[in-house]
Amino acid sequence: MRNNFEFTKRKTFLRTHLQIIIAVSQLISDVALTGSSRFQESLSIINNFANSDKTMKSTAFPSEVKGLTKRIRTVLMATAQMREHERDPEMLLDLQYSLARSYASTPELRRTWLDSMARAHLKNGDLSEAAMCHVHVAALIAEYLHRKKLFPTGLSAFKKITFNIDEEAAMKEDIGMQDVYYTEEVLVEHLEVCVDALWKAERYELITHIAKLLVPIYEKRHEYEKLSRLYETLHRAYNKIMEVIQSGRRLLGTFFRVAFYGQGFFEEEDGKEYIYKEPKLTGLSEISQRLLMLYGEKFGPESVKIIQDSNKVNPKELDSKFAYIQVTFVKPFFEEREEPEKKTDFEKNHNIKHFVFETPYTLSGKKHGGVEEQCKRRTVLLTSNSFPYVKKRVEVVGEKQVELKPVDVAIDEMKARTAELTKLCSSQEVDMIQLQLKLQGCVSVQVNAGPMAYARAFLDENRTNQFGSKKVKELKDIFRRFVEACSLALDINERLIKEDQFEYHEGLKSNFKEMVKELSDIIHEQVW
Repeated sequence: MRNNFEFTKRKTFLRTHLQIIIAVSQLISDVALTGSSRFQESLSIINNFANSDKTMKSTAFPSEVKGLTKRIRTVLMATAQMREHERDPEMLLDLQYSLARSYASTPELRRTWLDSMARAHLKNGDLSEAAMCHVHVAALIAEYLHRKKLFPTGLSAFKKITFNIDEEAAMKEDIGMQDVYYTEEVLVEHLEVCVDALWKAERYELITHIAKLLVPIYEKRHEYEKLSRLYETLHRAYNKIMEVIQSGRRLLGTFFRVAFYGQGFFEEEDGKEYIYKEPKLTGLSEISQRLLMLYGEKFGPESVKIIQDSNKVNPKELDSKFAYIQVTFVKPFFEEREEPEKKTDFEKNHNIKHFVFETPYTLSGKKHGGVEEQCKRRTVLLTSNSFPYVKKRVEVVGEKQVELKPVDVAIDEMKARTAELTKLCSSQEVDMIQLQLKLQGCVSVQVNAGPMAYARAFLDENRTNQFGSKKVKELKDIFRRFVEACSLALDINERLIKEDQFEYHEGLKSNFKEMVKELSDIIHEQVW
């Protein structure tokens, strides 16, 4: 280490560092090493030597040695823990990821761990995460070749696929990189793997970004058969995109906030919150059951409790004899300014790191009450990385809460109803069943919790001064848009119904007229 440090004019001993890490990683398969106290002891001795070396006192050498021994310990501990967590898919992948991260500067080793993560994801059926591992490996190789001036673009070409790709920029430029044998051929192989993995994950929109990298290489090499096959894949991908947009039958995952409480059980995981991405349409009871079984096996079934509600947990009020897991369904969240960009389901489920859930409450302490007293707390969570990622759970690093008063709840609810109706009306193939269900819920006057309940509670001028004129004006505007959306939906329904539904449609129409009349009376203007 010292010689290498002197050789680089006291800048670094990276080459030795890399070779030692590579050697340790290869030795890891030997069980004796992980539990060996003598190996741990030798790391301490090396540290002590570095600290007591007088000529090196004022240089970066002692801290570099400390960094290296710390990294070796991480590797050893993580592999020991992996054996312990073989049955826990999230924990196992977290550990593999911590190894991949500790090798950020060493392409060959990082790739080894990303590959093993991809295999684990495939085994668990987490196809988007497996695809992301492959994308990261391809970006890593592209970045390496780019720095060697052997490829026109590095990881910037992968930014459109995932915002997390910057992780691959940590590669160190040094003689140590000569131990890597990457070529354009290796890159092409990996890009082809990415196309296949993204197809399996049903993320067809991303295939085009990989194709943009492959086409120039195939063209340069006159590989016309491969070009033909790639364009065929793109053709199929675009057809698939149209198909799933029309059918709405592509489910890119369901998200849950999972929090762990119980120092005696979870140790450093205690108090941590994660967002878990579960496949397709996983229900709340399904993930709760899975976590209950998993941690029940670890700590004993009678020691694990699931917290079902989404309220803030006060750890002081919990019984230390139990391990508590709180599971809450969450949805991707977008600021209003982002909404217009997120047109398709794919855009609403890709590169996302904000999630939201709502907790209803009333000032009297009950969960639910009449519309005049119904409040809700909206909690927006921020994760450290965007989904989909190389892992299926990502830690929550920020939280923002907004309290909605009853009039805000009304505004929120009416906006959502209007948006739903508008979306149903504007889709290329109208889903008649959904449209009629929504229409019925919107125009039925007798429903106490429906739109008219909000109008009676917040727009009646005898009471409006309680809510502030700005809020009342906003709610009035939304009601005008709502009535417009209902009218459009009725027109579409009339155009598409069969004869046997004519009477049903007339009923909807007369309900709509009644609703408009009552609304016009409440706000003293002709609404429609």
